[in-house]
Order: sequence, then structure tokens, then C-alpha cells
Amino acid sequence: MDEQDAEIVVKRSLEKFPEARPRIITDNGSQYTGQEFKKFIAIHGLTHVRTSPYYPQSNGKLERFHYTLKEGSIRPKVPLSVEDARRVVTQYVEYYNNTRLHSSIGFITPSDKLIGKDVSIIQERKRKLAEAKIRRLEFFAEAS
Repeated sequence: MDEQDAEIVVKRSLEKFPEARPRIITDNGSQYTGQEFKKFIAIHGLTHVRTSPYYPQSNGKLERFHYTLKEGSIRPKVPLSVEDARRVVTQYVEYYNNTRLHSSIGFITPSDKLIGKDVSIIQERKRKLAEAKIRRLEFFAEAS
């Protein structure tokens, strides 16, 4: 990936989610340290954090995502070509972002979290749990 590729990825993300202003976390690759990339980040009002050199743990979330991606798509599907691998990864990333519930963010999908639906989802869960508790208490009160 070169500097232009990195900018394209960020631009596409910003087009898809214009209200988002993510913190861009990268390693110290040359594509992320050049003046053009710094200007690009500034123009779009983003913040850029670079991880420590030769220390992948400082970017643990991305490392974990790569592990999950391999375990959830590449290893079980065994793509036989680059095109097949792209298809498999694209499908998995779609599932990962829009369907899979993530324990680290309260069993909500990243897309729901990004658009701010997490608060209403959690409130709805709490409401349902409270109703279930009342029904359980009523059930056991009637049984005794």
C-alpha cells in the first residue's frame, strides 16, 4: 500500500460515513509519514497517531482484527485465487461490520456503534430485561 492507496481508503470511508472523524492509527510506514499524507489528514480534520516502531502490540486492535479475519474467512474458506480471496474477505468484512456482535462494544455491531444506535439498543435491552424480571416475579408469585 502506498500513500495514494492510504488516502483512497480514508476518503472512501469518509464518503460512506461523512459525520465520522476517526483517529487514524498507523505504523511508521513511509506512506503514513510523508508530507502529503500529513496535509491530507489536516485537510480532512482527522487526527493521526503512529504506533511504536517494531512493536505490533501498540496496534493491538488491528492485529486482533487480522487474526479474526484469518480465522473467520481465509482459513475456513481456503480461497484458491487472489480474486477468490478478495471476495471472501469482502464478504467477511461486511459480516464483521454489520452483523457480528462485538463483546468489546457491548454486543453491538460496529456499524450500529458508528451511527450512534448503541445507546438506544442498550436502553431497549434494559427495558426488555426489566419486563422479563417482572414477568418472572409474577410467574413465581402465582406458582406459590
